[in-house]
Amino acid sequence: MRLVLGLSALFLSVILLQLSAGGVGPLDALSGIELGFTRGQIGLLGSAHFLGFFVGCWGAPRLLGRVGHARSFAAFTALGAIGLMGHMMVVDPWAWAGMRVASGICVAGCYTVVEGWLMARLENADRGRITSLYRIADMSASLVAQLMIGILAPAAYVSYNLLAILCCAALLPLALSKAPQPALTSAPRLRPLLAWRRSPLAAVAVIVSALSAATFRMIGPVYGQEIGLSTPQIAWFLALFILGGALVQYPVGWLADKFDRRRVLIGISLAAICSCVASGLTIDGPRAAMINGFLFGVTTYPVYSVALAHAHDFAASDERAELSAALLFYYAIGAIGAPWIAAQLIEGFGPAAIYAMVALGHAALIGFGLLRMQARPAPDQRTAYIYAPRTTFVVGRLLRGLRERN
Repeated sequence: MRLVLGLSALFLSVILLQLSAGGVGPLDALSGIELGFTRGQIGLLGSAHFLGFFVGCWGAPRLLGRVGHARSFAAFTALGAIGLMGHMMVVDPWAWAGMRVASGICVAGCYTVVEGWLMARLENADRGRITSLYRIADMSASLVAQLMIGILAPAAYVSYNLLAILCCAALLPLALSKAPQPALTSAPRLRPLLAWRRSPLAAVAVIVSALSAATFRMIGPVYGQEIGLSTPQIAWFLALFILGGALVQYPVGWLADKFDRRRVLIGISLAAICSCVASGLTIDGPRAAMINGFLFGVTTYPVYSVALAHAHDFAASDERAELSAALLFYYAIGAIGAPWIAAQLIEGFGPAAIYAMVALGHAALIGFGLLRMQARPAPDQRTAYIYAPRTTFVVGRLLRGLRERN
């Protein structure tokens, strides 16, 4: 209990940060619609966020090594608040894209600080319990952030200012905490080819995961508006997607630990295709949309964690942090392009096109998975399945003790 209380400032900072960062994507989409941005321009905003996220993941550990945890966190939150407050000062899609790059850097940088702090404070005996609390706090705040869209007016100063206030407030718990800063650690090297060498299937799977998750979270409001959902209904639509993904983690984890993970990935992709087909054929009415959003989360959200577990089955103990970073690199690459492509497809072919794109991605994953099953047998020894947040390149170090212990 004393350890949990000692880390409460970190958890509160994560919650406040996620309330801010989790709300800006849907708010930008709805605001862009309100201001007459094209669908492609709205998709560009989502892509810009993940470009900033990638830059932040790569650069944050280096800044952390120079100035320390608290100063780095302050710099990143300031950058995020500036990006949020600038929205209604310069109403232009290209300017907003630059601001979203700043928001993406803020998210990646702040999570790098938090996860590095946790990694330094935790012993293996406490790692599972504290990491679970961290993930619960993060995902719960993300769900609430989607629901906030129902009460935030699009293209309004007060909406963006509220998110900026939450971003600034995330600094207070760490700034006022008496807990000593941890010692600085070296940043993990980014070796993208490591993931491909250990598991080509995992590398492809995380790209497909980005195709699903990044598209839905950034372009979901555009889809909801196209099918006639109100703003509060869009908020619930996005929240149910996250809720479905959260609830399915345990049963999918049980399957991934019991059976060949490649078969589990193929099964998930088959379920995702069925969900996409059903969603594309039943786009009328809020009730159908809510059910579709929940099922879409159930069938697409676990892909990243299963792929990560499969890749770690072929990794040595000293490669785990760099392998996690390499897989997150592939996720970021997919996430940069996915929102813009999805927005263009919706503009050219209608709202159902978003599901067609995701279905094609999962069909390709099935085909590649079948080929990889012919290339080599399943490993005799496997690491335990762990729900892995797609946050920073250092998250692999935070989870490493759990994998080694299991």
